[in-house]
Amino acid sequence: MNIGLVDVDGHNFPNLVLMKLSAYHKLQNDNVEFATILGDYDLIYMSKVFTFTSDENNIYVTNNIKRGGTGYNDYDTVLPYNIEHIMPDYSLYSTEEAIGFATRGCPNKCKWCVVPKKEGSIRQNADIYEFWNGQKDLIFLDNNILAHEHGLVQIENTIKEGIKIDCNQGLDARIIAKDINIQKLLARAKWSKYIRLACDTKSQMESVSIAIEKIREYAGRNVPFFVYTLITDDIDDALERIYFLRNMKYVDPFAQPYRDFTSNKEPPREQKRLARWCNRRAIFRSVEWKDYK
Repeated sequence: MNIGLVDVDGHNFPNLVLMKLSAYHKLQNDNVEFATILGDYDLIYMSKVFTFTSDENNIYVTNNIKRGGTGYNDYDTVLPYNIEHIMPDYSLYSTEEAIGFATRGCPNKCKWCVVPKKEGSIRQNADIYEFWNGQKDLIFLDNNILAHEHGLVQIENTIKEGIKIDCNQGLDARIIAKDINIQKLLARAKWSKYIRLACDTKSQMESVSIAIEKIREYAGRNVPFFVYTLITDDIDDALERIYFLRNMKYVDPFAQPYRDFTSNKEPPREQKRLARWCNRRAIFRSVEWKDYK
């Protein structure tokens, strides 16, 4: 068979589903490539993460197309077990990092998050050895890896193997702040760039402060942090969290305007302007919001 793959979002970050589908079909001796408009394919897979990404220009010869992903508001379609738990085809994107989920789901039920609806509560998914084959760096896509013992074991495995890691969805500072063993575990881990946390509400500010302080204490150095900061309609609330983070050493807040995952509606202009000010470091460190505004 000739298999065509379409990464609808077209982002630089590899699409894990497509890498797994590629690995599976190559094992069946199928020809696999990113689909082109004039290509002749027996089957095309289109994967889409974000609802705001358009696929109107993705027109192909074959009518045998399978679409899936959160971007299609599709929370039911999942990969068969033998494909979900296959070693991804990293050659598809020529990526040098291992990528995967140690856990799926999240025990939290944040009203702005799609995970509870899509994946449900936290559960074990895979050992790192299922998606790591010797790379120096590994990216965990878990939504709350610290909330499950299996996730902690997999972080321990990366320490044992000497792998640099990145938890790119952000870690739950509330869990870190309450558990000295997790603080010490994260202090021992090797990080690709920085440790990512989330500070989406003011109630999380104290936990973020404690988590940063304790990890640095046990690591014996100023570990850098990158903190996701959600912007909702309450601009003043977001601004307080952003300034709180700006006043901490080696901490970069990253502002994210809220987007309703069930629609393509753009965030309000003021939210986007606040994010632009915060995320452009040269401006953020030299200009106050009131002056930028």
